[in-house]
Amino acid sequence: MYIVPSKVNWFVALCLLSLSGSLAAEGLPPLTHGLTALTTPFQAPALRLQDMDEEIVDINDMKGKIVIVNFWATWCPPCRREMASLERLYLSAADKNIVVLAVNVGEDIDTVFSFLGTVEPSPTFPIIMDKTSDSLKDWKVRGLPTTYVVDASGMVRYRAVGGREFDHPDLVKNITALHGEK
Repeated sequence: MYIVPSKVNWFVALCLLSLSGSLAAEGLPPLTHGLTALTTPFQAPALRLQDMDEEIVDINDMKGKIVIVNFWATWCPPCRREMASLERLYLSAADKNIVVLAVNVGEDIDTVFSFLGTVEPSPTFPIIMDKTSDSLKDWKVRGLPTTYVVDASGMVRYRAVGGREFDHPDLVKNITALHGEK
């Protein structure tokens, strides 16, 4: 015997599914705040892509600054969770010559724009679009999110695989310490 569910039952089921999804998000582990120092820093690979306004953003134009390069996608839960902390880092560190570049991987502008409208605070740092995902190979990205910290001379000094709370004091301290190194 097959029972056809009523419209009310479907509505109740959808509400319960939605509620269980939000409860599961509350049960997620906290974002971490550590960075992995690279034992052998390497020259940052090329990264020259269009931003959401179709302007070219080139990491080579950022020499002399510390650059946080974050590879992400809207479908990636930890990527979504860390986006607001990247904005808070960007806002708090702008006077420290630190910039954030968020490289969206494989998505279109409409998808990214729609997601950014849900982030609070909304990102004001450059979001650059790698629609073909070619930069993943050059940067040796194996999973999302992956973030690299590039020092003022263009050397990659830190890596973080997985979600981070980028405005955590310990993480900010590691990044800003790069200014004092020669």
